[in-house]
Amino acid sequence: MKTLTLAWRNLLRNRRSITTALAIAIGAITILIFGGYVNAIVIGMQTSVVSTSGHLRIERSGYASYGMGDPAAYSIVNAREVIETIQRDPQFASRALVVTPVVVFFGLAGNFEAGVSRNVLAAGVIPSEHNRMRRWNDYGLTGYAPRTLALPDDRPDAAVLGRGLARVLHLCAPLAVPNCDAPSALKAAAETQAPADIAALAEDEATRDPDARAAGGPRIEILAPTERGAPNVASVVPVKAQPQATKELDDVFLVNHLPLVRRLLFGKDGDDRATAIVIQLKHTRDLSEVKSRLHELFAAKGWPLALRDFTEVVPSYNPILKLFRSIFSFIGILMAVIVLFTAANTMSMAVRERRTEIAVLKTLGFGSGQVMGLIVTEALLLGAVGGGLGIGGALIGIAALNGAPEKTVLGIAHLELRPVVALSGLSVALALGFAAGFLPAWGAYRARVTDMLRNT
Repeated sequence: MKTLTLAWRNLLRNRRSITTALAIAIGAITILIFGGYVNAIVIGMQTSVVSTSGHLRIERSGYASYGMGDPAAYSIVNAREVIETIQRDPQFASRALVVTPVVVFFGLAGNFEAGVSRNVLAAGVIPSEHNRMRRWNDYGLTGYAPRTLALPDDRPDAAVLGRGLARVLHLCAPLAVPNCDAPSALKAAAETQAPADIAALAEDEATRDPDARAAGGPRIEILAPTERGAPNVASVVPVKAQPQATKELDDVFLVNHLPLVRRLLFGKDGDDRATAIVIQLKHTRDLSEVKSRLHELFAAKGWPLALRDFTEVVPSYNPILKLFRSIFSFIGILMAVIVLFTAANTMSMAVRERRTEIAVLKTLGFGSGQVMGLIVTEALLLGAVGGGLGIGGALIGIAALNGAPEKTVLGIAHLELRPVVALSGLSVALALGFAAGFLPAWGAYRARVTDMLRNT
């Protein structure tokens, strides 16, 4: 207790200590706020990806390598059985939120009334289940607004397009796409008729669902290869153009009802097939346990199925995460070095100025170990004060940033300082204080009283 009291008094009478504590505090504030910013980016990115793509995808083995080229051959032929089996498993059911089949394929979409077409990345989904996925917000982001899919449940031939695709297919006016000017040159009417074979396929498809066809509105035809290699065509009504995360996806995005896509790709016997089964969990932390359990179930059933998590489905996720962590690490190391040298300079000057005092303490019976402990304690107190001020300043700064207009700062809706991060910051400040004070303390430990008094 005496050592702690003496160390505290020494800090208070040294003006450099106040400056050094403020330097440590500024470094801590910078790291903690930037760490909160990086954490908010990671959480926001994960929320965006998981809400649209789920945590896991069950696919047939080999689909990741070859499935997009031959979706029929690499589809899950017993999707309903797989879903029912995993939903009956108590270990899985308690952690799962949404389990839904999807069909994804590359095809061709054409607005032949305008004489235009475009290769597309088409998907068939169950709208209600897909929109339930999009409301996932496990981290409770205050500024997060889920963007639901505007695909009506009561229109089996409805389709939702990306705005870029709607622009290419000349559907700006019917779908009210903003900032979309009409093409400067249009094809002649004779050139805007669908080819006879495609028109015949589309007309044959329309006779199967005359009620949907009678609904009217602009229509586009989707051309896709079937399991036997022959093309199949479905006629759909575009009801909405919604912007997507990237221009590349926005230019090819096309979503339809699952039954229509199943019939288009697999024929009349494809009601139980899917290219993937998307799983969304209640919490991301359960991902590894769920993957292990599903592998056990698949092995027990002998199903040739594989799993991919969201970091594999979205290849850019891990590189972006690594980039921000590298930036954070670089800034953290840089600030730590600056703070370390500042604190070390302060402690070295304090010891040098107090050589006579240290010599007197040793003369009065203080051991070298006690003197060293006193100086190290001063350094630790310096780090603790700076770290505490840094945590307080970071909390004030984060509160101010979160209270900014529209509650967004640099595109981030919510910053937070978690207790574990605050304690880590305080631990680093203490470690830097100890490192800054150790060498001066070691010098005082080894110094002889006669040498210290002789150089006074």
